[in-house]
Amino acid sequence: MTVSSATSPGIIPSGSVTSSSIDVASIVSQLMQVESQPVTQLQNEQSGFQSQITALNTVQGAVSSFQQAIQGLTTLGQYQNYSTTSSSSAISATASSTATPGNYSVSVSQLAQAQSLVAAGQTSETAPIGSGASTTLTFTFGTISGGTLSSGTYTGASFAPNGNGSKTVTINSSNNSLEGIAAAINGANMGVTATIVNDGSSTPYHLVLTGPTGVSNSMQIGVSGDATLTSLLSENPAGTQDLTQSSAALNAQMTVNGIPVSQSSNTVSNVIQGVTFNLSGVTSTPATVSVSQNTGAVTSAVNQLVTAYNALNTAIQGVASYDSTSNKAGPLFGDPMVNNIQNQIRSILNTPISGTTSVYSTLAEIGVTFQQDGSMAVNSSQLNTAIATQPSDITSLFSTVGKATDSLVQYAGSTPSTQPGTYAVNVTQVATQGQLTGSAAPNLTITAGSNDTINLNVDGNPVAVTLPAGTYSSASALATQLQSSINSNSTLSAAGVFVDATINASGYLNLTSNVYGSASSVAVTGGNGSSGLLGSAPVQTNGLDVAGSINGAAATGSGQLLTSTSGNSSGLSLTINGGSAGSRGTVSFSQGYAVSLSNLATSLLDPISGPIAAEISGLNSSISNIGSQITNWQSRLTSIHQSLTAQYSALNVMLGTMSQTSSYLSTQLAQLR
Repeated sequence: MTVSSATSPGIIPSGSVTSSSIDVASIVSQLMQVESQPVTQLQNEQSGFQSQITALNTVQGAVSSFQQAIQGLTTLGQYQNYSTTSSSSAISATASSTATPGNYSVSVSQLAQAQSLVAAGQTSETAPIGSGASTTLTFTFGTISGGTLSSGTYTGASFAPNGNGSKTVTINSSNNSLEGIAAAINGANMGVTATIVNDGSSTPYHLVLTGPTGVSNSMQIGVSGDATLTSLLSENPAGTQDLTQSSAALNAQMTVNGIPVSQSSNTVSNVIQGVTFNLSGVTSTPATVSVSQNTGAVTSAVNQLVTAYNALNTAIQGVASYDSTSNKAGPLFGDPMVNNIQNQIRSILNTPISGTTSVYSTLAEIGVTFQQDGSMAVNSSQLNTAIATQPSDITSLFSTVGKATDSLVQYAGSTPSTQPGTYAVNVTQVATQGQLTGSAAPNLTITAGSNDTINLNVDGNPVAVTLPAGTYSSASALATQLQSSINSNSTLSAAGVFVDATINASGYLNLTSNVYGSASSVAVTGGNGSSGLLGSAPVQTNGLDVAGSINGAAATGSGQLLTSTSGNSSGLSLTINGGSAGSRGTVSFSQGYAVSLSNLATSLLDPISGPIAAEISGLNSSISNIGSQITNWQSRLTSIHQSLTAQYSALNVMLGTMSQTSSYLSTQLAQLR
């Protein structure tokens, strides 16, 4: 019997016994490769899902970048930019989005000027003045009329407050030097600039006060407290004048298209709508100021939209297309959600704008079209023609636009639920302001401590007023002083509330809040002078909110704001600036492409309900589930590995024993021979 001493690894031939051990590790390894194939398949599947997530993150980032790029295009003012030119260096101008292009003839005969007052000279800038007792400086601004001016002092003049209220400054031992007084006045931010001028004399240091420009901004300064400061700083053009006037307050005098205009400032913004004139000199001949639309802003907006879309399209194509050259598909090739994103965007860009009054309703009409490769391109020649023909109408292709046929009805806002369309506006009640009307002519003589106080509640804000004592020249002069005193109240100023005090046809005082609506009211609550000013039975009339309908459905009113709450116009808000009750025409509401695309991007990027986030979440869930399967398989493979190792190790031991037996038998047989 022949005994073989070697065989192929791991294989035992029939009729022979190996004399060496088998390679257990190699055999088990090869068997485990077969057993591990399901795990490899799961890992490949997991890797594929991860590639899709990476690609979806690319899409998500591209959509976000797209939205950021077009966000600024949703604002109407982005396109309504105007440029100005002037034929004179004495006049420049700027124009806002509400301007109307045109040419204006402007001449200037006098610049606005501020009043300057000079105090008596002092020997030191830093030495204390007076006792240091707490002293209040009260600045009131108004108009000086009549009288004569000689050496900086008025004789026989009168002073009428401008009704904008008084401002106070406190001086005490901490700041009763010239430097301290100047710093305190400047720190009050009331429009008065305090400087110290050295004239080189024995008492060289003069406090110089310069007020705001305009004839109605002359200064009256009341001083209460220290006697020395009182004699230094008191200034009443109609009475005691301890300061001297070095320059008078003047208005700018100009003509615009032949119409005389007087303004308190050299910055004139309320003569031509949307146009601000900046005056720096007097003109010898009329200047021509031209306002024209800055069409570059429109061109930039169009190209910005096209560039943003093409960047998004390139990013999506990079992960969702098939490359026929390399025969490789992107990780999101054929993904229905990504295909839907592309379809939604293209659908918006291909759909005409509804609800617009513009002559343009599609991008193609201004030269923006899709190319064969899916990108967009701009026909510059066609765009320039559109801009030259009707530049303002291009804005409706991009932004939200609301246009009313009634000049006193203005678009104020909308919500995502507001649908484009043309809606009828009907007003059943125009908003009014709260007011208080006296029942008798006011007493013109005000006596301190007797009839000088009145307590009011204006729009829910308590106001306590003390009028300066004296006999007023007229009911109108008293009304102006009362208005100034009321509007000086810090609580009202902080709330943005003020009142107008006028004299009605009966000669009675009338106090009207600047606020419209049911929150507006003016009520008298006390004071020793209330009956003398308003009579024994003043009439309080609270404000009313606007009321009416939009698109035939009742709308809610708040002040002058009328808001639709139902139907396609839901969320549409209009400001009704007066007028009468009844039909007020229509409002056309449209949303341009930039608005619609931005809204779509917001929904796509929603981290909870957005489709991109949902797909990423689903893929992450699948990856997690596969991970669990892999873990289970790996546990099973560990058991299989252990079992195979045990089986083949036992076989190895058995073969070793058989080898020893074979050797023994061979020896015995050899001896028998």
